[in-house]
Amino acid sequence: MPMDKKRQIAIFTTASLPWMTGTAVNPLFRAGYLGRDGERKVTLVIPWLSLKDQVLVYPNQITFQTPSEQEAYVRRWLEERTGFLSGFNITFYPGKFDKEKGSIWPVGDITEIIPDEQADIAVLEEPEHLTWYHHGRRWKSKFRLVIGIVHTNYLEYVKREKNGRFQAFLLKYLNSWVIQIYCHKVIRLSAATQDLPKSIICNVHGVNPKFLEIGKKKQEQQQQQENQAFSKGAYFIGKMVWSKGYKELLQLLSKHQKQLTGLTVDLYGSGIDSEKVQEKAKKLELPVEVYPGRDHADPLFHDYKLFLNPSTSDVVCTTTAEALAMGKIVICSNHPSNEFFMQFPNCRTINDGDGFVKEIQKAMAEVPVPLSEEQRHELSWESATERFLKVVDLEHIASTRKLSRSSTKFMSMSFKIPDMKTSMEDASAYMHYTASGIEAARKVFGAIPGSLEPDEELCKELGISFPMANRSSFRSS
Repeated sequence: MPMDKKRQIAIFTTASLPWMTGTAVNPLFRAGYLGRDGERKVTLVIPWLSLKDQVLVYPNQITFQTPSEQEAYVRRWLEERTGFLSGFNITFYPGKFDKEKGSIWPVGDITEIIPDEQADIAVLEEPEHLTWYHHGRRWKSKFRLVIGIVHTNYLEYVKREKNGRFQAFLLKYLNSWVIQIYCHKVIRLSAATQDLPKSIICNVHGVNPKFLEIGKKKQEQQQQQENQAFSKGAYFIGKMVWSKGYKELLQLLSKHQKQLTGLTVDLYGSGIDSEKVQEKAKKLELPVEVYPGRDHADPLFHDYKLFLNPSTSDVVCTTTAEALAMGKIVICSNHPSNEFFMQFPNCRTINDGDGFVKEIQKAMAEVPVPLSEEQRHELSWESATERFLKVVDLEHIASTRKLSRSSTKFMSMSFKIPDMKTSMEDASAYMHYTASGIEAARKVFGAIPGSLEPDEELCKELGISFPMANRSSFRSS
């Protein structure tokens, strides 16, 4: 690649603001910080939902009539938090919301969103999610380098469902299959995820800088007010579904409420299990209040001293990182998902209910330890971006792949020696392509009916042809 040509990175993700979920927030910050120095051309590719789905997904009755309106909202949100203008592009792919699974799914071949002449490096945030039902151009054919970043511990979620262990067994092999087909390299944010082909463990997420600013102010306040900066008790914030930690937390509080006299706990979140969480909380003797979801940076949260998160379903919990950045004491499970946080003095890990009680009682009698400058940097997006660029090594990997591919073609033409590994992968990719193009098969494996092609409404809103062009071609190399 010529020295004067910038790397072009397309970041595909499975959610967008104003939905305050990890796959909406973290890829947005990644795009902002990768594009900040102007050394790369970065495009963030996010789902566009029709109005009927926006109403189901986005909080506080926020909706958008056009993609440009949502783009303006997303950019404004990011710039208010980073303090710099975002030097990257935003484009949309057609999506549909699955109410049963609480997820947004791509519709059609979303590789077409990026023109061929701009297809250099693709970052798939949640690569399993983006490829389970993918039917169209093969990602490895379209892009020189495809990097998957695993956000979600899907096996843990599936195990909680009916016939969960059997489903998890199948899903484990499905995940490995699609990632082998579509990704050159995979980053697992923690060891909480399944082991995957071509993967490495590295937390490449950072914290919204606003949380670090809040933490600095609370530290100053703590010094001025003789350790009275944190006037509120304990809280938890997250999407209000049982699997996000609410079940474990309410079970612990219920079992040990007599030992936790004087503790008040506030829960913040919105989701399909909101009513059930409220019902469960009302049965407790402890004062536990349930509130709708809010932005974690809201001043409402600044004075809480203790963040409780016993979840074991996360990969790396964004809100846990934010709470540590704000200077709070965090009580979380002794689990691989929390390994990155264990380096910080305010992170207290637990193995059981007795440890939960012990750490809460200890935290209630203590004040948080101030973060050092090095610890703040480790939590920042500057540090996360450094880790991402180091582990990916874009220039080295891309040049190695280019040389390797040309060498393989030369051997094939000169000596007629077949590359068995490539041939098997191509056959596997074709099998997935064929199965993903059959509506009945898609339904059996959980795809939303009618998600093979975007409908006329989505096409009109996005200004794309109906149906999308060149949908019938399959190119493996």
